[in-house]
Amino acid sequence: MIVREVELSQDVLARLIAFSEAWAAEGSCWGYRANAREDIDGNRIFLALDGGQPVGYLFGKAARSENMQSVMPEGTAFFEVEELYVKPEYRSRGIGTALFDFAANAVRGEAEYMVLSTATKNWRAILHFYLEELGMDFWSARLFKKL
Repeated sequence: MIVREVELSQDVLARLIAFSEAWAAEGSCWGYRANAREDIDGNRIFLALDGGQPVGYLFGKAARSENMQSVMPEGTAFFEVEELYVKPEYRSRGIGTALFDFAANAVRGEAEYMVLSTATKNWRAILHFYLEELGMDFWSARLFKKL
């Protein structure tokens, strides 16, 4: 398995949209819908490949902090991970970690932080992954209860 950064070609776009359609069909995240080109344009894209075939992706973009003073000074450069996805049959093999680490190394020097949000329904597993496996810090939570 290798990870590399790629440009947004028609082939890459088709693969990312197909992955996001599969992700939406899983029903694992609150409000997740399949991507369109405009969701992906302007992002840096990282693919995990097994035998030359994509098995996962991470995409996101650089930004500067606004109203995040509890975590970083105003105007600090950070990389916002928009999506991190691994095909179900490839999960728990270190591919998500490899994607995250590769992206972190690629943006080091351009960004001081990696930031992301998640709307997963399996919050225990995702918090274990991001906090314990990737060493991220917890910043905030938004909870809801249907009435």
